[in-house]
Amino acid sequence: MKKILSGLLILIAILVVFAIYRANTFYPDRQFYPEDEVSRVMVDKDAVIKRLSQAIQIPTVSSDEPPHVVPKTFLAFHEFLESRFPYIAAFARRHIISDFSLIYEFPGTRPAINPVLFMGHMDVVPVDAATLPAWTYPPFSGTLADNQVWGRGALDDKATVMALMEAMELQLKNGGQPQRTFYFAFGHDEEIGGENGAAKSAAFFKEKGIRFDMVLDEGGAIVEDIVKGVEQPVAMIGIAEKGFVNIRMTVHSDGGHSSMPPDSTAAGILAQAIVKLEASPFPSSLKFTNLIFDAIGHYAKLGPRLSMANQWLLGPMVESALLKQPSSAAGLRTTTAVTMLKGSSKSNVLPTEASAVANFRIFPGETSDSVLAHVRQSIDDPRVELEVFMETNPSPVSPSDSKEFKMLEQTIREFQPDTLVAPYLVQGGTDAKHFYDLSDSVYRFLMIKINPQTLNTFHGINERISQDDYLMSIQYFYELLNKVAFNTQYE
Repeated sequence: MKKILSGLLILIAILVVFAIYRANTFYPDRQFYPEDEVSRVMVDKDAVIKRLSQAIQIPTVSSDEPPHVVPKTFLAFHEFLESRFPYIAAFARRHIISDFSLIYEFPGTRPAINPVLFMGHMDVVPVDAATLPAWTYPPFSGTLADNQVWGRGALDDKATVMALMEAMELQLKNGGQPQRTFYFAFGHDEEIGGENGAAKSAAFFKEKGIRFDMVLDEGGAIVEDIVKGVEQPVAMIGIAEKGFVNIRMTVHSDGGHSSMPPDSTAAGILAQAIVKLEASPFPSSLKFTNLIFDAIGHYAKLGPRLSMANQWLLGPMVESALLKQPSSAAGLRTTTAVTMLKGSSKSNVLPTEASAVANFRIFPGETSDSVLAHVRQSIDDPRVELEVFMETNPSPVSPSDSKEFKMLEQTIREFQPDTLVAPYLVQGGTDAKHFYDLSDSVYRFLMIKINPQTLNTFHGINERISQDDYLMSIQYFYELLNKVAFNTQYE
């Protein structure tokens, strides 16, 4: 017995030593090391901050309910861009798509080089009237306070639109002449799917036979105190995004008075279906988590490194821990969220129809068809009718070892040498999903900093952006334009 016990202890010791060895050697330092920090272009901070504030004051809201957009607000925003950026207005060819989306074309002197596209969207989500008292400043005031710019769209996504315009205006004002033809595409309905904006803009490019070396959209940022086990800020570049699908579950019955109910009402049958669905989660995968850790694992604390480097032994424990947190679980699988419920109109009336809507964010590898099959199998009740509406399959995965990705990484590290860079899977949707046919390198990133507090302001209360971050995003885009269009350091 002692020999067996000794043998087990020796085996455990060997496993522990091997696991620690892997933890210390499995993740080499993969970060780009710039020789010097980039020389930042001089920007008139007061002027650019004022223009962002003015942009926020134009309530370019898009809504799920008709009328989906208010034309005069978008036309006012168009006029605002034309008047505030005279060098762009004089140099660029402007194309208007579906009345409200904009494409700016900046012709290059070397048309043989494939063009590049930078994107953003002009529309913002509505503000729930019930939340107005909770806003520190009115949501469309563009208030400047506490070194922040406050208001709806400050982060999502007028910061992108305005920073791009400021950077290009500076390039042209400073006498720059683009060598590579360059495009901006600003959608007007990204928040409701982009079907009339980005989708038709993509069709515009496709009809002209244009393909891009790179497409860059919103969707990633520098996150602080969000990546567990890593103390440094991490710049998350989106290389793919989830798809989504809504499935309406409906149950019909005869109805009647609640004093004489059947064994199961339509609402009860529906409730059982929802319970079954939530009890049947989709399978999980560490695919994208591993991509992040491959990039930054060298800098992680020993505990996370030990777990991630030894998935042959600890893989199930790693998945279990990540699945306990909604924020990390969303990066591992297709998510299920029941979001809408409807029954009868009165407490003593049995519903003749009960319905619920579940929203699914589809992990790459799944499709809307496979999600529907999963729902049908999980519920396993023919009394529950299923209807699919609003669906988009997950994006292809752009490479994280391409020269385009490396150029983004290099520029981030030149601005922020202490910030790590990693590829990741975008949980929400962006307009980039309409451009997969036009480029093999579609990325999502804006040079701003996000922490747990500001993360909750996306589509929420007190949306705001740091004035210093906004200034940096302009300088960052200016440098990217140098690399890809004006000096063409990569072709």
